[in-house]
Amino acid sequence: MAGTEGFSPKILVFSTNNISDPGIDLAASSHMHYSPDVVVISLPCTSGIKPGWVLYAVQQGFDGVFIAADGEECAYLPDCSRRTAKIMADAQALLQGQGHDPKRVKMAAICSVCAEPFTNYMHEFSRMLADMGPAGGSSAGPSPAPSGTGAA
Repeated sequence: MAGTEGFSPKILVFSTNNISDPGIDLAASSHMHYSPDVVVISLPCTSGIKPGWVLYAVQQGFDGVFIAADGEECAYLPDCSRRTAKIMADAQALLQGQGHDPKRVKMAAICSVCAEPFTNYMHEFSRMLADMGPAGGSSAGPSPAPSGTGAA
Protein backbone atom coordinates (compact mmCIF):
# COMPACT_ATOMS: atom_id res chain seq x y z
CA MET A 1 0.00 0.00 0.00
CA ALA A 2 3.03 2.21 -0.14
CA GLY A 3 2.45 5.59 -1.71
CA THR A 4 -1.32 5.50 -1.30
CA GLU A 5 -2.42 8.71 -3.02
CA GLY A 6 -4.30 11.16 -0.82
CA PHE A 7 -3.72 9.08 2.30
CA SER A 8 -3.14 11.11 5.45
CA PRO A 9 -2.28 8.89 8.43
CA LYS A 10 -4.26 9.29 11.65
CA ILE A 11 -1.90 9.48 14.63
CA LEU A 12 -2.88 9.14 18.28
CA VAL A 13 -0.49 10.89 20.68
CA PHE A 14 -0.33 9.97 24.35
CA SER A 15 1.00 13.06 26.10
CA THR A 16 1.60 14.08 29.71
CA ASN A 17 -0.12 16.96 31.48
CA ASN A 18 2.95 18.58 33.01
CA ILE A 19 5.81 17.94 30.59
CA SER A 20 4.89 17.14 26.97
CA ASP A 21 1.50 18.90 26.78
CA PRO A 22 3.03 22.38 27.15
CA GLY A 23 5.46 21.60 24.30
CA ILE A 24 2.62 20.37 22.08
CA ASP A 25 0.51 23.42 23.01
CA LEU A 26 3.48 25.66 22.19
CA ALA A 27 3.67 24.11 18.71
CA ALA A 28 0.01 24.99 18.13
CA SER A 29 0.19 28.50 19.59
CA SER A 30 3.34 29.19 17.54
CA HIS A 31 1.43 28.15 14.39
CA MET A 32 3.84 25.31 13.66
CA HIS A 33 2.14 23.08 11.14
CA TYR A 34 1.55 19.37 11.64
CA SER A 35 -1.24 17.17 10.36
CA PRO A 36 -4.78 17.86 11.56
CA ASP A 37 -5.08 14.05 11.74
CA VAL A 38 -3.03 14.08 14.96
CA VAL A 39 -5.17 13.51 18.05
CA VAL A 40 -3.70 14.11 21.53
CA ILE A 41 -4.81 12.40 24.73
CA SER A 42 -3.33 13.77 27.95
CA LEU A 43 -2.36 11.56 30.87
CA PRO A 44 -0.62 12.31 34.16
CA CYS A 45 2.28 9.94 33.33
CA THR A 46 3.18 7.83 30.29
CA SER A 47 4.01 4.87 32.53
CA GLY A 48 0.23 4.53 32.99
CA ILE A 49 -0.34 3.64 29.31
CA LYS A 50 -1.51 0.07 28.77
CA PRO A 51 -0.06 -1.78 25.74
CA GLY A 52 -3.61 -2.85 24.87
CA TRP A 53 -4.55 0.80 24.32
CA VAL A 54 -2.03 1.00 21.48
CA LEU A 55 -3.46 -2.11 19.80
CA TYR A 56 -7.01 -0.85 20.34
CA ALA A 57 -6.15 2.51 18.72
CA VAL A 58 -4.78 0.75 15.62
CA GLN A 59 -7.79 -1.60 15.50
CA GLN A 60 -10.11 1.42 15.67
CA GLY A 61 -8.55 3.22 12.72
CA PHE A 62 -5.44 5.04 13.91
CA ASP A 63 -2.49 4.34 11.65
CA GLY A 64 0.08 5.02 14.34
CA VAL A 65 0.50 5.82 18.03
CA PHE A 66 3.12 8.24 19.35
CA ILE A 67 4.09 8.26 23.02
CA ALA A 68 5.32 11.73 24.04
CA ALA A 69 7.24 10.60 27.12
CA ASP A 70 8.50 12.71 30.01
CA GLY A 71 12.01 11.34 29.86
CA GLU A 72 13.76 11.84 33.19
CA GLU A 73 11.50 14.76 34.17
CA CYS A 74 8.51 12.74 35.45
CA ALA A 75 7.14 14.17 38.67
CA TYR A 76 5.47 10.91 39.68
CA LEU A 77 7.98 8.08 39.33
CA PRO A 78 11.78 8.04 39.41
CA ASP A 79 11.80 5.06 37.00
CA CYS A 80 9.15 6.39 34.61
CA SER A 81 11.48 6.17 31.58
CA ARG A 82 12.26 2.51 32.26
CA ARG A 83 8.59 1.67 32.78
CA THR A 84 7.52 3.53 29.63
CA ALA A 85 10.23 1.80 27.57
CA LYS A 86 8.86 -1.57 28.73
CA ILE A 87 5.31 -0.48 27.82
CA MET A 88 6.62 0.52 24.38
CA ALA A 89 8.29 -2.88 23.87
CA ASP A 90 5.16 -4.71 25.07
CA ALA A 91 2.96 -2.63 22.75
CA GLN A 92 5.21 -3.41 19.79
CA ALA A 93 5.07 -7.13 20.59
CA LEU A 94 1.28 -6.95 20.96
CA LEU A 95 0.93 -5.20 17.60
CA GLN A 96 3.19 -7.73 15.91
CA GLY A 97 1.30 -10.62 17.51
CA GLN A 98 -1.91 -9.29 15.96
CA GLY A 99 -0.38 -8.90 12.49
CA HIS A 100 0.44 -5.17 12.64
CA ASP A 101 3.84 -3.66 12.00
CA PRO A 102 5.46 -2.77 15.36
CA LYS A 103 6.80 0.43 13.75
CA ARG A 104 3.26 1.80 14.07
CA VAL A 105 4.15 2.88 17.61
CA LYS A 106 6.93 5.37 18.35
CA MET A 107 8.17 7.04 21.50
CA ALA A 108 10.28 10.12 22.17
CA ALA A 109 10.84 12.43 25.11
CA ILE A 110 9.02 15.72 24.53
CA CYS A 111 9.71 18.52 26.99
CA SER A 112 7.67 21.61 27.79
CA VAL A 113 9.56 23.75 25.24
CA CYS A 114 9.96 21.04 22.56
CA ALA A 115 7.50 22.49 20.04
CA GLU A 116 9.80 22.19 17.03
CA PRO A 117 11.00 18.66 17.89
CA PHE A 118 7.36 17.59 18.34
CA THR A 119 6.33 18.91 14.92
CA ASN A 120 9.41 17.26 13.38
CA TYR A 121 8.47 13.93 14.97
CA MET A 122 4.92 14.26 13.65
CA HIS A 123 6.17 15.02 10.12
CA GLU A 124 8.64 12.11 10.15
CA PHE A 125 6.16 9.64 11.67
CA SER A 126 3.42 10.74 9.27
CA ARG A 127 5.73 10.23 6.26
CA MET A 128 6.75 6.80 7.50
CA LEU A 129 3.12 5.77 8.09
CA ALA A 130 2.10 7.14 4.68
CA ASP A 131 4.77 4.96 3.08
CA MET A 132 3.44 1.95 5.03
CA GLY A 133 -0.16 2.66 4.06
CA PRO A 134 -3.28 2.43 6.21
CA ALA A 135 -3.14 0.15 9.23
CA GLY A 136 -6.35 -1.49 8.13
CA GLY A 137 -7.81 -1.81 11.62
CA SER A 138 -9.07 -5.15 12.79
CA SER A 139 -10.01 -7.73 10.18
CA ALA A 140 -12.47 -9.21 12.67
CA GLY A 141 -14.54 -6.02 12.87
CA PRO A 142 -14.96 -3.70 15.85
CA SER A 143 -13.55 -5.02 19.07
CA PRO A 144 -14.60 -4.24 22.61
CA ALA A 145 -12.80 -1.56 24.58
CA PRO A 146 -9.54 -2.77 26.09
CA SER A 147 -9.49 -4.02 29.65
CA GLY A 148 -7.60 -2.16 32.34
CA THR A 149 -4.66 -4.54 32.24
CA GLY A 150 -3.92 -4.04 28.56
CA ALA A 151 -1.73 -7.12 28.20
CA ALA A 152 -2.95 -10.13 26.30
